[in-house]
Amino acid sequence: MARWATLAVLLAVVVITLGAWTRLVHAGLGCPDWPGCYGFLTVPQSESSIAIANARFPETPVDVEKGWPEMIHRYAAGTLGLVVFSLAAYAVRHRRRGVPVRLPLFITGFILLQAAFGMWTVTLKLWPQIVALHLLGGFTTLSLLTLLTLRLRRLAKPETTLEKPRAGALAGFRPWLYGGLLLVVLQIALGAWTAANYAAVACTELPTCQGQWWPEGMDFRHGFDVTQHVGPNYLGGQLNADGRVAIHITHRLGAMVVLVYFGALLSLMWRRRGNTGLDNAIRLVAAVLAIQILLGLANVLFHIPLAVAVAHNAMGAGMLLSVIYLVCQHQRLPKTQTATATRTMTITQEAAA
Repeated sequence: MARWATLAVLLAVVVITLGAWTRLVHAGLGCPDWPGCYGFLTVPQSESSIAIANARFPETPVDVEKGWPEMIHRYAAGTLGLVVFSLAAYAVRHRRRGVPVRLPLFITGFILLQAAFGMWTVTLKLWPQIVALHLLGGFTTLSLLTLLTLRLRRLAKPETTLEKPRAGALAGFRPWLYGGLLLVVLQIALGAWTAANYAAVACTELPTCQGQWWPEGMDFRHGFDVTQHVGPNYLGGQLNADGRVAIHITHRLGAMVVLVYFGALLSLMWRRRGNTGLDNAIRLVAAVLAIQILLGLANVLFHIPLAVAVAHNAMGAGMLLSVIYLVCQHQRLPKTQTATATRTMTITQEAAA
């Protein structure tokens, strides 16, 4: 089950990456219906199939090159759903053997909700609110599958007699790690809103935007208007330039906050790590953060090349996973200091009595 959960995590990363690719090649409406494509299981390609499809959807003629990215994304998402359903079925069947049940069932329910968001993304014509929620749902699914995988691997791993790590001076870092995880989630949400409103190209130079450190006329109220109404086709976005610049600048500022926060946090943790066994987890977060920042800079400098933009989305998932891994590894540290303090207090009370 741990191996299948690991496969599900890898599939979730693939689905998120394919979703980014579909969006970046403007194929989000490559198929105007759901779950098929113009009423077919695959993208219509023969002359007769294309004629039937165009008759069914006269307002959106068939574009094979945009239909395939959308359908490949759906096939991958469907495969992930089948793997998650299998995990849940296995967990229910073997629940008396100590296999976790509630988390796989919750993930199954969430996958169904995510499928509904995928449907609404198409039927509501890329309504930004739904697109952003669908993107966040993908990252949430990935996070839940990662937690399940770590738990299953811990259960499957035999107990060892090796010396266990000590919490040492890192015992008090847990709130700061949770704060860092929250910052990463918020930055991913900003990235989702940036993508949903096609604001990544609003600024095309660094470190300034449109030749200014703080562009004049930025409209944050318009840029972060979450009441955009259903109806228009949002392919390419409907916001004005000032609104998109406001979104882009906010996303840049968020990246700077994440960089400074984790730069300080990881430096302190590295200096005080001692015999905690967190070396690799700290290095992983630092490496992923550095790569993600470089990819973000490359996106602006080279005007959103497809490969770099897709990698930037995938590395966002990597950043989330690496932080979750660091938090989980930190939680496994024994609370030696707390235990020692408790024993000391107990001995003192007994001596006084």
